[in-house]
Amino acid sequence: MSEVKALSLFSGGLDSILATRLVMAQGIQVTGIKFVSPFFHYEILDDIPGYQDEAREKYGIEVVVRDISEEYLEMLRKPTYGFGKNFNPCVDCKIFMVSRAKEMLKEFGASFLISGEVLGQRPMSQRRDTLNVISRDSESRSILLRPLSAKLMTPTLAEEQGLVDREKLLRFSGRGRSQQIALAAEFGIKDYPAPAGGCILADPNLSRRIKNFYDDNFVVRAADMTVTDILLLLVGRQFQLPGGGWLILGRDMKDNDKLTSWAEQGDALLRMPERPGPTALLRRAASCYGSEELRQADLEYAARLVVRYGRQVDGGRPPGDVSLRLGGENKSIQAETIEDTEFMDWML
Repeated sequence: MSEVKALSLFSGGLDSILATRLVMAQGIQVTGIKFVSPFFHYEILDDIPGYQDEAREKYGIEVVVRDISEEYLEMLRKPTYGFGKNFNPCVDCKIFMVSRAKEMLKEFGASFLISGEVLGQRPMSQRRDTLNVISRDSESRSILLRPLSAKLMTPTLAEEQGLVDREKLLRFSGRGRSQQIALAAEFGIKDYPAPAGGCILADPNLSRRIKNFYDDNFVVRAADMTVTDILLLLVGRQFQLPGGGWLILGRDMKDNDKLTSWAEQGDALLRMPERPGPTALLRRAASCYGSEELRQADLEYAARLVVRYGRQVDGGRPPGDVSLRLGGENKSIQAETIEDTEFMDWML
């Protein structure tokens, strides 16, 4: 008899860990599917083997990482069920991920899907009616098993066919976590994430930036948006310059490194080689201006902001020699600092 296999939507939170382990305890081979995008856990792409090793060592779970960035950006344009308190399309997000995981069943030779959802735990996405909508719209009603609340729900095909013993599944509900914590102890799982959402779209400040982008209230139109644009929205200080340019200033060395690595052909990079300070990225500097005069004016403003946020010298900010890289060419701008009253209205 061939071994039964399943795929688990693995967020990395305690519920998804427990749901996966609960089914594994029945001798079923479960592979966790970790979806990432610029809005959640994108940093995992920097070291996928390291993340997989951690999941294996801490939880005994084999995990596959999939980048869904491009498709996710498209889904955000017009989610069927709208947004939560901020810019978080929780119901559409879950439908999207379940649908993607369903498409992967054949690839892994798996028979059904597992989710860590708990009935009544989240007010928007885990009500009974919403869970039914997710199953229906992802066309997975018969194959989506929610082990932590299974006894409160209609049996799935895996239970009816005896692939999973329904009697060994659970009836968790509500927002409390005491049952989950007790179950984690039974599995010997001690090191697990705190119950934070982890999704940037639920962050009030960052989600506001992203919403402006999608509402076409930004210098870059939503139709032209790329994954790199979203990544840039989430770091540093943000400005819309008088000529219309979008400028990002790094707040620290980590931001500076990101801006340098994310810069694309047509972006301008500015920094002061002789004095510590921010790296600045003027997005699409080569193509977003209607005239050379506007571009040069914004580059001057950008250089002055680099000086303004650079390290002080003897309590002041003297003029600085700002290097500029644009279109494969390098030049230098001798820039004075800029007064706060002049640029405060440019901040996003």
